[in-house]
Amino acid sequence: MSAGAELAALLHALDTARRHVIAQVEALSEVDRRTARLPSGWTPLGLVRHLTLSDERYWFEVVIAGGSLDYWPEGEDADWHVPVGTPDAEVLAAYRSAIAASDAILHSHDLEAAPLRPEPEWAATGAFADVRTIILHVIIETSAHAGQLDAVRELADGGQYIVV
Repeated sequence: MSAGAELAALLHALDTARRHVIAQVEALSEVDRRTARLPSGWTPLGLVRHLTLSDERYWFEVVIAGGSLDYWPEGEDADWHVPVGTPDAEVLAAYRSAIAASDAILHSHDLEAAPLRPEPEWAATGAFADVRTIILHVIIETSAHAGQLDAVRELADGGQYIVV
């Protein structure tokens, strides 16, 4: 498989999970988007914010492209909390914008390239040694969160997202 075909396949898998997340959140009522259904206390909009900041922006913008963490919100687990008064559409637009920026970054880096800003502890284990393993990690993360949203959606309104 060529590098271009491999990147296309990886991005297809990632984009499938991203669309799943967006579809589940958009299908919820405004109240349900901001309601925690599980004991851990996260909300569907909070999960979208987490995916925006901790997955799309951190892994692709910071780790792969070497960008700054100056966007990171203050406070414990702040990436999971939507500031009061933030419209739902703004949270979803930020996710879509981060996705577009991530895709541009991924199209400009070889799959074998080392990340420009790895965490120091990765050197000892060889974790996240290249763009490919980082994309795979984000596919897993996004897919896991999509599955969590499936459970939350079914608890909230009975809706089910059937993947064929």
